[in-house]
Amino acid sequence: MSDQPEFIANNGLSDTEMANQKFHATAHAGLRDELNELLDVVGPGQLGEVVLDRAFSLNATDLHFEPTGNGLRIRMRVDGLLHDLAKLPISVAAPLISRFKVMAGMDIAERRLAQDGHLSYVSRNIARDVRLGSGPTVYGERIILRLQPDPRQFHGLNDLGMDERDTSALRRCLASPYGLILVVGPVGSGKSTSVYSFLRELNNPHHSIVSIEDPVERRVEDVCQVQVEPKIGFEFAQALRCVLRQDPDIMMVGEIRDAETAQIACQSALTGVLVLSTLHASTSVAAIDVLKNFDVPSPILANSLRGVVSQRLVLQVCPKHRQEYQPNEADCRILNIAPDDAHQYTLVRGIPHDDNFHSGYFGRVGIYEVMEVNRELQNGILRKAQASELSEIAVKLGMATLTDAVRKKVLEKVTTMDQFHATALSLQD
Repeated sequence: MSDQPEFIANNGLSDTEMANQKFHATAHAGLRDELNELLDVVGPGQLGEVVLDRAFSLNATDLHFEPTGNGLRIRMRVDGLLHDLAKLPISVAAPLISRFKVMAGMDIAERRLAQDGHLSYVSRNIARDVRLGSGPTVYGERIILRLQPDPRQFHGLNDLGMDERDTSALRRCLASPYGLILVVGPVGSGKSTSVYSFLRELNNPHHSIVSIEDPVERRVEDVCQVQVEPKIGFEFAQALRCVLRQDPDIMMVGEIRDAETAQIACQSALTGVLVLSTLHASTSVAAIDVLKNFDVPSPILANSLRGVVSQRLVLQVCPKHRQEYQPNEADCRILNIAPDDAHQYTLVRGIPHDDNFHSGYFGRVGIYEVMEVNRELQNGILRKAQASELSEIAVKLGMATLTDAVRKKVLEKVTTMDQFHATALSLQD
């Protein structure tokens, strides 16, 4: 096997963000030369840092270094999709991965067990946090780098992309003097971004605000941020008890992962503290069932819960390479369009191109389901109504579902029918 890197020929990168970084389809040859030079002069360690720097410039969220039967495969996740980036000689794998493990304070001699670590990396004069996870495979050690967001980037509520109705409902929830507000969705759905925007909305000199996180992703001025340390037994539940003795007005709990944390968070929300947190649940109503499964009593749940935001991120159609078409009969049924009116609507699909990683998409946009818990929903929770009934109550009171939200994005020509079907599939669990 050649000792020179072999690049995936059909996987160009976007030229809008990368033009200044010289890292799009027309610059593959230049990067290949750069990698070859680094391999010959300074070795795989520097090469790994070059790839990491490029990943930050692309706003990637993950880097995968995976040994295979014929080399070290490097992949990058951008806009939620993994893209092949390069294939390096297998001889590069061990020293490159060891370099990252040294930087992250991990044990380079241990390759049989999974390990976690983190490092700080300066990219374009900005200190960025990187979380690492390694583990064994049949071809050798694999390592995944999770790139934390730019700590300077904050979104306000108006920047999240909610419509006016949802934003108004959420602001009413945030205006509550106490209670629990949850953001739910799968991994990678933007929950942390939303919770940080809530903190920004609430942050003022008259509030004592404390966050409990694992890890602290963004530094927030005037917010006391606490990082849990599971290795020494300082978990979310222990941190919650500690913070509750420090007179907080508002608490942000990074994630509710277990029954103990759920129960403390709900009880805290009844004692005069506004609690913000995230939870893994498919829909807003499903979050109620998750909390019940954590043994939160229905009276406490009904009286503490103020609102739930369920969200997803859907891919946006590439603005430069797209094709318009009229919906067919099946599309009309899904989009609630009368078939006779189909000629009045146009939908879009993306055209694969170097500018969009040959996916037809570029960037992502949030879709939201905001459930404001009022008296009728409280009564439903108290009498242990089924999720379907609670959902009907919420819709009757004005809640737009995630299906409604993605349907609207399709009709606005922001995303595609494929993304509608993918979202619908994710809501079936």
